Amino acid sequence: MTTWDEELLPATRRALTHRIAVAQAEGRAPSLVAAVVRGGRAVWHGARTSVDGHGPDEDVQYRIGSITKTFTAVLVLRLRDEGVLDLGDPLEKHLPGTGAGEATIAELLAHTAGLAAESPAPWWERTPGSTRPELSDVLGEKPLLHPAGRRHHYSNPGYTLLGALVEELRGAPWEQVLRDEVLQPLGLHRTSAQPEAPHAGGWAVHPWADALLPEPLEDLGLMAPAGQLWSTTGDLARFAAFLVQGDDRVLSAESVREMRTPAAPAESADVVDGATYGLGLQIQHRDGRLLAGHSGSLPGFLATLTFSVADDVAAVVLANCTSGPAVGAVAADLIRIVAEAEPRIPEPWRPLREVDPSVLELAGPWYWGTHPYVLRVLADGITLGPLAGGGRRTRFRSNGDGTWMGLEGYYAGELLEAVRRPDGAVSHLDLGSFVFTRQPYEEGAPVPGGVDPEGWRGIAQP
Repeated sequence: MTTWDEELLPATRRALTHRIAVAQAEGRAPSLVAAVVRGGRAVWHGARTSVDGHGPDEDVQYRIGSITKTFTAVLVLRLRDEGVLDLGDPLEKHLPGTGAGEATIAELLAHTAGLAAESPAPWWERTPGSTRPELSDVLGEKPLLHPAGRRHHYSNPGYTLLGALVEELRGAPWEQVLRDEVLQPLGLHRTSAQPEAPHAGGWAVHPWADALLPEPLEDLGLMAPAGQLWSTTGDLARFAAFLVQGDDRVLSAESVREMRTPAAPAESADVVDGATYGLGLQIQHRDGRLLAGHSGSLPGFLATLTFSVADDVAAVVLANCTSGPAVGAVAADLIRIVAEAEPRIPEPWRPLREVDPSVLELAGPWYWGTHPYVLRVLADGITLGPLAGGGRRTRFRSNGDGTWMGLEGYYAGELLEAVRRPDGAVSHLDLGSFVFTRQPYEEGAPVPGGVDPEGWRGIAQP
């Protein structure tokens, strides 16, 4: 029997190869490479056609465009985790004089700072970065198009500001900080700001003829933190595993979970399958599956990195053409193929190593008003949620003092406490002022508004 740690089944591998073959042929891409990650490691690599006369492998670089933003976001979250900044800080506190300083760091990460989508003309993706030597050249005379914090508006200059913030607080160039703090610890030795052989060339494909035109490979200068990087399917597979699991040398699992937590809805005109944006990651529901990651494009290149935490599967797709294959849809299909053909094998259930009687007595049904909830005591904490159906379901982490902190959903950050009577018996649960009792509207419990002293009753029929 195939275990989760073994290679994919032959039928699954063929289905993956077929999907990228169709994408490359119908999308008319000079070359297309892809990788699938499962269980924290790459389990499949596929490639179609050639680069410089050779079939591209997991070591050939392609330009990854805006996937660079996710790397920049990791650097900013590292500064937050070290206590150097707070995501609620206005940019002006750390990087004064930009003209966009009222926007917070969190708003810049989530593209809700109100900044323009692009820098002033000429189009920055096809002009040398040296034409914009100062931040003022990137932002223009009127950097804010919308009030900060009011709407999601994707902004490339916003990530230029975040890169400048990293440089200001680290006292070193963005590229050096990225290499020292992210690329080297994660072993991403084939990810770089400048192309390193072997690498693909960027091409434009004629829309009505099977002809090619080389695209310029510009250095983006100050715009680099928004889209400069080159990488490989091998490196991006390792980066995808990091974004799922975290790595304490770079960011904890909790911090990467925060990155993929929705922070802003997408523009209404651009919403597809419930798309949202986190802190440097795009999030969407597709085919009933929650996916996170980031897409990227620059003249001559298309890229995407996508993962499903629930399925523990990620996919990377890279192509060297300005337009053609829908690489985001291809990556989502690669995840679907693996998840449906070889569903995730759950971890074995194991009992608790130790049982705290004061916690165990809280397990079981509780009632918020007449709504039945159940509290479960699990190996990784406790959960509280509706007995059946949908509703406010939350995991809690112990604070070590008999209280618990909500980790997600409606109760994220809220305090759960088991309130005891003078004799030590549990009276009720208090969760952010909500009272949960062992019986619906339990007599003698401190139910807000009180409980009718005559209790439950019927109504006489006429």
